[in-house]
Amino acid sequence: MIPHEPISIRPAGEGDISAITRIYNQGIVDRVATLETAERNEAERQAWLGGREARHPVVVAARGGAVVGWGSLNSFNPRPAYRHVADISVYVEREARGTGVGRALLDRLVEAAREIGYHKLVLATFPFNPAGQALYRRVGFREVGTYREQGELDGEWVDVTMMELLL
Repeated sequence: MIPHEPISIRPAGEGDISAITRIYNQGIVDRVATLETAERNEAERQAWLGGREARHPVVVAARGGAVVGWGSLNSFNPRPAYRHVADISVYVEREARGTGVGRALLDRLVEAAREIGYHKLVLATFPFNPAGQALYRRVGFREVGTYREQGELDGEWVDVTMMELLL
């Protein structure tokens, strides 16, 4: 992968399961993107992808033919009052972080959310991930609060910062 090669964003497919699983597991192990603690396997990720609704697309970012990131729009809350709000997830390959992949994924997910008819996007991020928070702010997200001691990672309580983008 060469960082200056163009990034293409496309819908995720069955052939992307291995890359999605690998990249997601990097996010779990690196403790920078999720409160998940157990790595996932390809069968679980395949079931996850296969169970998605059209309102909750998954996209992948490719550079030089290799998948270097993925993102998704997720259900925020099953109550009908929240049907116009989506939670957003973005995961980038370790070696591709800081090279524009996250921004390309976020831009495409925001565009997709508008096309689908969402009113608002929300996300949770760690206060100790300033690069991620800076990226979200550049896209237009704003901080709305912090859940104190929201989850436990490696025996330590972790705060989670909530951000939103009105579309």
